[in-house]
Amino acid sequence: MGLFGGQFSSVVEWKEYSDDIIFWKFPSSEIKKGSRLIIRPGQDAIFMYNGRIEGIFREEGNFDISSDIIPFLSTLKSFTFGFNTPLRAEVLFINTKEFTVKWGTKNAINLPVQGLPGGMPIRAFGTFSFKVSDEQVLIDKIAGIKSEFNVEDIKERVMSMLDMLMMKWISKEGKDMFNLQANAYDIGKGIASDLDMEMVKIGIAITSFTIQSVSYPEEVAKMQQKAAAQSMIGNVNTYTQMQMADALTQPNTAAGSMAGNMAGMQMGMAMGQMMGQMMNGNMQNNAQQNQAAPSSNGTVPKFCPNCGTKRPAEDEGWTCSCGAVNKGKFCTNCGAKKPAGAPLYRCDKCGWEPEDPKNPPRFCPECGDIFDENDRQ
Repeated sequence: MGLFGGQFSSVVEWKEYSDDIIFWKFPSSEIKKGSRLIIRPGQDAIFMYNGRIEGIFREEGNFDISSDIIPFLSTLKSFTFGFNTPLRAEVLFINTKEFTVKWGTKNAINLPVQGLPGGMPIRAFGTFSFKVSDEQVLIDKIAGIKSEFNVEDIKERVMSMLDMLMMKWISKEGKDMFNLQANAYDIGKGIASDLDMEMVKIGIAITSFTIQSVSYPEEVAKMQQKAAAQSMIGNVNTYTQMQMADALTQPNTAAGSMAGNMAGMQMGMAMGQMMGQMMNGNMQNNAQQNQAAPSSNGTVPKFCPNCGTKRPAEDEGWTCSCGAVNKGKFCTNCGAKKPAGAPLYRCDKCGWEPEDPKNPPRFCPECGDIFDENDRQ
């Protein structure tokens, strides 16, 4: 990784930057005159002398060590390069990004459950996130004995505490041991808090801990499925669908036979509904046809065969001087205008029309309504 192992260095940089490395120590501790420091995005550069921090540089860029770095060091700020006098200092690069790590229980965790002497074994999976929170603590605790610190080192520390913390927070927040996923957020939040209290001792902050899934032994999983199915009995359709699906996979069992019978019943009911809809549609069509069709003797019925409403009388119109019978304001044969002063009458209540529309009786013989201006056509 170093550029000039065992020699003076002209460029101090973390070139082989990796997403899974938390910090990396530059391999040479002797920096010659004219050397430059390169800080890339997501990096901090820390100068150390005799195990103590001389300066922390967070701004990315390309810097001249003589003019841009040494004046800002603490005890080395008056250092002057000589021809054969290098700056003897260590440079540590810190990865400042937030890391996200997948975790999963290698072995089952036995949760204490009443009635189960050995406890209930579960497995869980999820992710946690962390970042460097205190560079001074990280250097004091880790960098003094390591030249590199990576994500696997953090994961190993977290997993060593996880079983104990899982049992602790499941006992506190797990309202239902058989449905821990429902309280996964609160359980994860509690675990993150305890992990952070431990990891801050080495300068690491745990920013989140999530439980994405909890798996139970096969026997417990089957019990959960049955319990869920029973809770659906209130919804007959959903429960029946589940039974039918189960019957398809187990056609030769008694349960499968029962589910098949239930499926047959559902099919029968569905067919009955379809037949009822078809019959209703036919009745409506027949009624519509009967409403418009004449009777067997060739005359149009006076009452509707569907609803019993009396059929309104047709307007026979007026006879023009040319002999044509019309219903509009003008004759369709000769174009003559409908004669004025000879209004036609028809009852506005029941639709009855007198034989001579020009000379109606005083009262309608069908409904008793008086003939007046409202009955004029």
